[in-house]
Amino acid sequence: MHTTSREAFGRASEQLEGLTRDSDAETLQTVGDELFSVANVLADHLDLRRHLVDPAVSTDGRVQVLQNVLQGKVGGSTLDVLTTLAQSRVSTSTDLVEAVEHLGRDTLLASAEKADTLSEVEDELFRFGRLLDREPRLQALLADTTTDASQRGGLLDAVLSDRVDPVTHRMLAQMVTRPQARPLDRTAEVLAEAAAARRDRSIGRVVSPVVLSEHQESRLAESLSELYGRRISVHVDVDPEILGGLVVRVGGEVIDGSVVGRLRSAETTRPS
Repeated sequence: MHTTSREAFGRASEQLEGLTRDSDAETLQTVGDELFSVANVLADHLDLRRHLVDPAVSTDGRVQVLQNVLQGKVGGSTLDVLTTLAQSRVSTSTDLVEAVEHLGRDTLLASAEKADTLSEVEDELFRFGRLLDREPRLQALLADTTTDASQRGGLLDAVLSDRVDPVTHRMLAQMVTRPQARPLDRTAEVLAEAAAARRDRSIGRVVSPVVLSEHQESRLAESLSELYGRRISVHVDVDPEILGGLVVRVGGEVIDGSVVGRLRSAETTRPS
C-alpha cells in the first residue's frame, strides 16, 4: 500500500480494535464475512472503487456513495469501519480493495481469538499451504481464474470437507475467490503468519524425517524461542528423504541440521 493508504487503513484498524474488544466471536465472524464480501464487490466494480479514491470527490461525497451502496446490505458495525476508511484518503483503487480485504482477515482472526481457536486456525492454514505445495495440480486448479469462482470454491469445499474451523474455511475461500500474484501455497502461509502474529509469535517451519511427539515439538519451540528472543510457533513437515536431523526456517533464515544437508555441505567443502 501507499503511505496515505496505510494511514487510512490504520485508522480503520483502530476502530476495528475497539469493535473487537466489545464484540463476541460470532459477531466478529459476521463482520469479517461482510468485509470480505465488500472487498469482492469493490474488486468487481471498477467505477465504484475509482469514485471512492478520487481526490476530486469530497469526504462527504465518498461516504454518501459508500452508504448508498451498502446500506441495508451489511451490518452497522461493518458500515462504521468502512465509513472510517472512506473518510480517510486511500491512494489507489487497488489499495482500497487490499485494505478492505485485510480488515476482513483481521476481523476473522479476532473472532477465532475470541473463540479460543486461533492456534488451530494458524495450524490449519499452514498445513493447507503445505498441501498445496505437495499437490501442484490442486494448486493450479484452485488458482485458475479462467474458471468461475464458484467452481473453485466448490473444489475447495470438497477438499476441506468441513474438517477445518469456519474461520479457516472462510479465509481460504477468500484466497481462492481472489487469487493474488503470489502462489496460493505462499498466500496460505502468509495467512498462517498473520494468525501467529496475532498470538505475538513467529512461525518456525521444521522439516523432520519422522513425526515429532508433542513433547518434542514443545521443547523445540522453547529452544527456538530462546534462540530468536521471541515466541516461535512450530509447524512440522515430515520428509524421510532428509534421513536425520532437522531443517528449520524462521523468516528468511534457514538452519539445516539434516543428514542430507551435512553431507551436501561436506561435499562442497571437500578439497579437490
